[in-house]
Amino acid sequence: MHPQLQIALICLQGVPVAFLALHDWAPLGRLSNLEAVRASDPAGKLLAVTAVSVLPFAAVLFVCCEYWTAPWPMWLRTWLVVTCGAAAVGAIVAWWGPYLLWRSPERAERYRTRFAGTLKFLPERHGIAPDVLHVAFHACVLTTLGLALAL
Repeated sequence: MHPQLQIALICLQGVPVAFLALHDWAPLGRLSNLEAVRASDPAGKLLAVTAVSVLPFAAVLFVCCEYWTAPWPMWLRTWLVVTCGAAAVGAIVAWWGPYLLWRSPERAERYRTRFAGTLKFLPERHGIAPDVLHVAFHACVLTTLGLALAL
């Protein structure tokens, strides 16, 4: 594998790790609404969801960093593809399916409350308007998946 591609993939993997670790905890201006997040979910649940979400990304990132200067073995590339593929499916089920294809009134109401006041550039459809932070996260996951598949 080309060393620049490995470096790009490692950097790209850092974005989902940072997003998943911080987006419900760190004040990010109009990119997040921590008051609404805390009002919708207790801290214990947020902590558990954060840990479960970030662990697969952090683990594969750590192992990729261990192979920084060496060619990545097939099992590592497969692990990266599976991790990003699962995240892409999750994004479709949680955001893009309800936004583009089917109605999910409960999800729309939860998102309307939880992401109130966050920066959005897409129009609302089916009661959902993906916020900038999630769109960027999903784009990064898809880019990582595409590069990993190109290996």
